[in-house]
Amino acid sequence: MTYLSFPSGRAYDFTAIGRLCIDLNAVETGRPMEETVTFAKYVGGSPANIAIGMSRLGLKTAFIGKIADDPMGRFIAAYLRQNGIAADNVVIDRSGAVTGLAFTEIKSPTDCSILMYRERAADLLLKPDEVREELIASTGTLLVSGTALAAGPSREAVFQALNYARKHGCTIAFDLDYRPYTWTSREETAVYYNLAAEKCDILLGTREEFDLMERFEPNPDRDDRITAARWFGHSAKIVVVKHGKDGSVAYTRDGADHRAKSYPARVVKTFGAGDSYAAGFLYGLMNGWPVGRSMAFGSAAASIVVSSHSCSDAMPTAEQVHDYIARCDRGEITAS
Repeated sequence: MTYLSFPSGRAYDFTAIGRLCIDLNAVETGRPMEETVTFAKYVGGSPANIAIGMSRLGLKTAFIGKIADDPMGRFIAAYLRQNGIAADNVVIDRSGAVTGLAFTEIKSPTDCSILMYRERAADLLLKPDEVREELIASTGTLLVSGTALAAGPSREAVFQALNYARKHGCTIAFDLDYRPYTWTSREETAVYYNLAAEKCDILLGTREEFDLMERFEPNPDRDDRITAARWFGHSAKIVVVKHGKDGSVAYTRDGADHRAKSYPARVVKTFGAGDSYAAGFLYGLMNGWPVGRSMAFGSAAASIVVSSHSCSDAMPTAEQVHDYIARCDRGEITAS
């Protein structure tokens, strides 16, 4: 059953707005960060990773954001171009802001953490009048990410983008992507997440992220169905609640829940899984696939990315995902 109708015939299939930063992933794994001296540099930020994933999967992709006028900002801009992502609406900050950094620690394949530096980050300085309405009018699906709501003027820019998307009939996906570093309180987070979620067709988040959103409307049993039903009273058509190792469940307005098989992975690190899952899942929906098949495709994409040292560089092509699924089905890939 098809739950969403995606606009067709537009210049861009997919546009993301929000965080563009640098990931510095520990090369020396198996040790704490204070003992690590070598890091590898990649483009990062959840919406950036998802946009890169969509472009690798063959969709016409654009990005709306802001980068610093520094070598890291220029690295990001070049990487977007190299990956076929239209960056005409990626604005260069001239105020002296810096590029956000995320240092990652890989103590073991399942014991990973991230240390973020977000003070004066350029991506949070995107202004509402810097969001181009004509770009959003020419895109089929807009993705917004929770980190861009953490402070103004980026927060207001996201709401302006949401207004344009609603005006022009775009499908809107919201990747909750809660990071506590820039928020002043959990109450502030709940308010702005809820205001954004009311305007979105697809919501993707962890159980913990949805718990945060329900701060003023408690769901003491943490019941996923209650969570999903709340958003079906607004614009949502599909709500995906992720439960880490236990997989994810997608709920739809007809009362159905959808699950998909997971795929084994030879895990190197855990971060990046949510971004690759989102790209694969949205790609499937945009191709008219059933929800369960879209979830399975996202799960396989996530397994590929957690099996690699990077996130953005490891985002797979559609051919690579199909091949991975086939190899898993033949028993050629087993969990590490």
